[in-house]
Amino acid sequence: MAALVLSGCCSNSNFKMGTYGYDLKYLADKGIGTVELKSDDGLSKVMVVPAWQGRVMTSTTKGDKGASYGWINYKFIDAGEVSTFFNPFGGEERFWIGPEGGANSWYFKKGAEQVYENWVVPAGIDTEAYDIESQNEKEVVFTKDLHWTNASDYEFDIKVRRTVALVDNAALAELLGIEIPEGVNALAYKTVNTLTNGGAEAWTKETGLPSVWLLGSFNPTPTTTVFIPYNKDFEGKLINDEYFGKVPADRLILEDGMVYFKIDGEYRSKIGLPDGSAKDICGSYDSEKKVLNILKYTVPEGDKDYVNGQWGHQDNAFGGDVINSYNDGPTETGFVQGPFYEIETSSPGAALAPGESLTHTQYTIHFEGSEEMLAAIADKVFGVSLEEVAGKFKAE
Repeated sequence: MAALVLSGCCSNSNFKMGTYGYDLKYLADKGIGTVELKSDDGLSKVMVVPAWQGRVMTSTTKGDKGASYGWINYKFIDAGEVSTFFNPFGGEERFWIGPEGGANSWYFKKGAEQVYENWVVPAGIDTEAYDIESQNEKEVVFTKDLHWTNASDYEFDIKVRRTVALVDNAALAELLGIEIPEGVNALAYKTVNTLTNGGAEAWTKETGLPSVWLLGSFNPTPTTTVFIPYNKDFEGKLINDEYFGKVPADRLILEDGMVYFKIDGEYRSKIGLPDGSAKDICGSYDSEKKVLNILKYTVPEGDKDYVNGQWGHQDNAFGGDVINSYNDGPTETGFVQGPFYEIETSSPGAALAPGESLTHTQYTIHFEGSEEMLAAIADKVFGVSLEEVAGKFKAE
């Protein structure tokens, strides 16, 4: 079992729900160990749970009284039950392994119809703790050895190494090629996620390929929009917008190299951009709370095989997406798990000889400040007007 570090905090009565301090105390009261990464001034904080695979639960730019950016599933955690198929604790960046569906899936047994009743998240990315290799105030490193069998009955020995590290403002400014305006609260952390072939046989397209799959869950609002740049000269299908039925035009706009996706937690829908269409960055903006979020991630050069996560029969097992976004909402039965929204990124499939490794790195970045200051950042990083982003889905 991983070593658990219980972070002390004041009484919940000192913090409003929705603040980082509230969430820190909430998890401590539930006996859930956390590791905190902190900036020197104590304002930028990242909360990590070793027992949940080194998951980043939430973060803040303003200390314990600041906004908590990650979505936490209080009602599930409060129930105190352990599910045998999936434990949706939430968290603003969790580590999974793809593909989810198809002949090479980790989430369905061989021969099982790929429907919800048969879907099971492997314990190694759901309920099993990861070991802490090292930690300090700015970084924590986790490891885990997995022995898995995919839906085609091929066995894999997968060594996982996951680093969560705080990124200071100087390094953040250099990463994005910007100056952070005075008066903007900023937070960035990176995760470095490595899969190593720990077995005696090569991983090939014939056996199936594991991939790093990172899923970030955040709190939706009626004033939040996800925006994802795409390559305008891409000759294939720019976007997959039919995961749960085609996304209506009043919720999805493709315009001048940018995808705009409405995020309100009221309509279950998902989109994805394939290799060649996707770039290495995306954003979301809440115009009411004045929070700009940016995800930047590795997209390797050259030929790549991204695994296909669609359930059931696949015509192309390696025609998957580089980046996805999901807006939660009622299912056919009316059940709502969150609501929350997600931004997901993936590595290519890991075609590795024994001992070889593949690494996928992602930066999660939060800026909080005035609209004018955030607009300057968005213009520099994306070449987009935040006023235009905020107005895409406003009612006439």
